[in-house]
Amino acid sequence: MSDENEPTQAEDLGALLQVRREKLDELRSQGIDPFGSKFETTHSPGELRENFEEEKAVKIAGRITALRDMGKSNFLDVSDINGRIQIFVNQKQIGEEQWAAYKQLDIGDWIGIEGETFTTKVGEPSVKANAVTVLSKSLRPMPSKWHGVVDPQIKYRQRYLDLISNERSREIFRKRCQMVAEIRKYLGEKGFFEVETPMLQDVPGGAAAQPFETRHNALSMDMYLRIAPELYLKRLLVGGFNKVFELNRSFRNEGISRRHNPEFTMLEAYWAYADFEQMADLVEDLICHLAEKYCGGLKIEHKDAEDNVTKTIDLSRPWKRAPYKDLVAEAAGKDWWDLTPEGRRERCGELGVEISPDMEDYEVSQQVFEKLVEEKSIDPIFVTHVSKELVPLAKQNTEDDSVVDVYELIINGAEISPGYSELNDPDVQRVRLEEQAGEEIQKIDEDFLLALEYGMPPAGGIGIGIDRLMMMLTGAESIRDVVLFPQLKRKGE
Repeated sequence: MSDENEPTQAEDLGALLQVRREKLDELRSQGIDPFGSKFETTHSPGELRENFEEEKAVKIAGRITALRDMGKSNFLDVSDINGRIQIFVNQKQIGEEQWAAYKQLDIGDWIGIEGETFTTKVGEPSVKANAVTVLSKSLRPMPSKWHGVVDPQIKYRQRYLDLISNERSREIFRKRCQMVAEIRKYLGEKGFFEVETPMLQDVPGGAAAQPFETRHNALSMDMYLRIAPELYLKRLLVGGFNKVFELNRSFRNEGISRRHNPEFTMLEAYWAYADFEQMADLVEDLICHLAEKYCGGLKIEHKDAEDNVTKTIDLSRPWKRAPYKDLVAEAAGKDWWDLTPEGRRERCGELGVEISPDMEDYEVSQQVFEKLVEEKSIDPIFVTHVSKELVPLAKQNTEDDSVVDVYELIINGAEISPGYSELNDPDVQRVRLEEQAGEEIQKIDEDFLLALEYGMPPAGGIGIGIDRLMMMLTGAESIRDVVLFPQLKRKGE
């Protein structure tokens, strides 16, 4: 058996590949299928190590990730996504025939082990092999066990190599799987029904974003990948669902950045007879629940790779809540809202906030908010009552008709979740959508407006960007580190 990992510059990769091919042929000559078949297990490597008991008969399977060859006796690590366990293989114990097959194996190969648990003299939980089964021969060397995959292109394009070699990546994606399952459980226990709504839509709605376009040949019609499930979930409120949610895949044909991927995961939930304040309570409780259960508490450390500075996000409750107008005034001057539109533009120049000539006045204020408030907010803050032009699907505030009853949850300089008191007046909704569509009036979802005319109960609604939430909770620096297969340019472009 070889203990090679990754060829150095001085080594010939072709020679290593040839050696593995020769071992493949040797296994076949021994009458062994190098790619195995069914193998029943009693434990996974990680489960066995975590709940270890001595002198227990076990069957485990996994990939060989480390090897210490001592002649007729070998120690090796067998691993999968949940962890590893040490295996002791002895020539006499498994017999000459199996030993001959075993010696054709390398780091990276998948094997099945039948044996008995024991603890070594140095206290390492282990399994003494009575039988070894070849399950899959790896024809290429594994990444270095010391450095893992360090090239970002390989890390994201060949995620399987990243998962094999980087414990940090395995930890992030294990936590993501666990937390997504917990979100479902949490909402289910609070009486929310999980549903599925169309990903192909003839009118993309629920957000202001550029959709991906496609063509349905059988129906001879243009269609779009959804940018949000909101308008269909609200149809279900009309139909009598009082609490409903969807963990959905949505798509936006826009830029790619550290916090943006064109295909992303989002939670949307709607609660009849509730408002945005209750939805904020729900989100605060959910995120704190996840942090306490999977992150060791309410203090989350984040390392900024560019500045090489570690900061701590404090999720301790209660989270701050403050009106949008107050926060903008604190950042841009107490007289901000008393200035003329031209005065606000001049103030932006003084503040160093870049704006473009074609921006509407409310967009100028939003730019100030994003640069001077949002990007500088580390601990959680619910920003409430934003300008109505920014959120056409939310209910207008009864005391100030220039704002709507919403929150935007900001953590670590990014929006994690918006929440609304949902607009359910079909006439006002039509006006809002027409204002948003401008000359492209054909983009209004008339079927949604028709549904509202049948009566939608007052409701609170939320959206949570799951990818951004996972970045925040795991300390990941980029959205690509929490998405298994992020979108990339074609190789070589």
